[in-house]
Amino acid sequence: MNSNKALVWFRRDLRDYDHAALSAALAGGRRVYCAFVFDTDILDALPSATDRRVHFIHTALLELDDALRAKGGGLIVRHGAAGREIAALARELGVTTVFANRDYEPAARQRDAAVAADLRTTGIAFELCKDQVIFEGTDVLTQNGQPFSVFTPYQKAWRKRLSSADYATYPCAGQLAGGELAGVPELGAIGFAASDLGAVGIRPGMSGARQLWDDFRRQGLADYGSQRDFPARRGVSYLSVHLRFGTLSLRRLVGEALAQQADSWLNELIWRDFYFMILDHHPHVVRHAFKPAYDAIRWADWPTGFAAWCNGQTGYPLVDAAMRQLNDCGWMHNRLRMIAASFLCKDLGLDWRLGERYFAERLIDFDLAANNGGWQWAASSGCDAQPYFRIFNPLTQSKKFDPEGQFIRRYLPELAGLDNRHIHAPWLLPATEQQALGVVVGRDYPGPIVDHAQAREATLARYAVVRKPA
Repeated sequence: MNSNKALVWFRRDLRDYDHAALSAALAGGRRVYCAFVFDTDILDALPSATDRRVHFIHTALLELDDALRAKGGGLIVRHGAAGREIAALARELGVTTVFANRDYEPAARQRDAAVAADLRTTGIAFELCKDQVIFEGTDVLTQNGQPFSVFTPYQKAWRKRLSSADYATYPCAGQLAGGELAGVPELGAIGFAASDLGAVGIRPGMSGARQLWDDFRRQGLADYGSQRDFPARRGVSYLSVHLRFGTLSLRRLVGEALAQQADSWLNELIWRDFYFMILDHHPHVVRHAFKPAYDAIRWADWPTGFAAWCNGQTGYPLVDAAMRQLNDCGWMHNRLRMIAASFLCKDLGLDWRLGERYFAERLIDFDLAANNGGWQWAASSGCDAQPYFRIFNPLTQSKKFDPEGQFIRRYLPELAGLDNRHIHAPWLLPATEQQALGVVVGRDYPGPIVDHAQAREATLARYAVVRKPA
């Protein structure tokens, strides 16, 4: 084999700059090939041939291929079981090392271990690099040398540990190869079709990420802390899908947040590291509560209630608007994710795993670590210093974070004629006024599926199994 040949396996890092694995491969003056695999182990489990995530990835790959060709190479794309395809390609190309950026999901770790073992049988090394987080593994530990389990002390230790070297960009200049083998297949060739990405306002790829970041940096970053909780305002970055697929650099975001003293925004990036750390150290959270005692909770068996939540028909307008945003756009505002999750677990009494799976199927920015962490936070079974009896009041949350009902009206047009007071609780509007406005509760919009005060008492009783004995 030619010791100056290497293969970079792109996964959730679809960019040609500030890329740890690509930089490491190029560092030794090697001829570097670049590859991506449409993994059938993942694709075959997707519910729709127009999955927005596949469309996003495909478009991002076209842009990445163009960028790599401009550097003398190109993107070799395969379709099949990822581990098998990469091992076969590495042998076909005669490389001595395969480079990739580390993935912290349990299934990905198992896959990578199997790939490493397979490659070793023919003397090919498999090198993993840190790229999608700032800190990983044992980088940030408690004074006792243990992983953190609560965010606030983790955040303080993270900031204390941080130096400019941790967010320095990786150079990616060097000799790329494989242009003659490169090319991205049509979506139809892998069994998928274009989705409505454009219609829902999502621009994939590095260019889409760059445009969003430039807009947010100019218009939203300084006010993020005060605007981020109001879904009717453009107060967030909308970058989550680009962070999920690596079409922009986390290190650049951290550096910019520090330069602009945007502490609230930086905290969101630290939360992302935190949930990756939890998943890495505690893979049991994929199926079980982070706090084992919470697995003893007996959740309600209420398919009708779950269907009402999924379809935005609970009778609580902000919850319903949030779910309709998810169903329509494949995205949900972060404040609304907390409200919708709390409502499922603590108003409807349903298992957080049901909601987690529903979000996983529909979120274009679905990330196992963040999704699981957020749902367990809402269910109080995860990494949270607050007690289990923190229960969001959906009416209070609605009045506080959508005071004029702008977001509700956007997704619940049947309520558009209500005033700012009653749009949060249509059932409180006198029957004669409901008739006059054409918004009859129970006919034009459902009544509340549960009474919040009664549901709160039921939740406190349900969670009694996790109370510490006196």
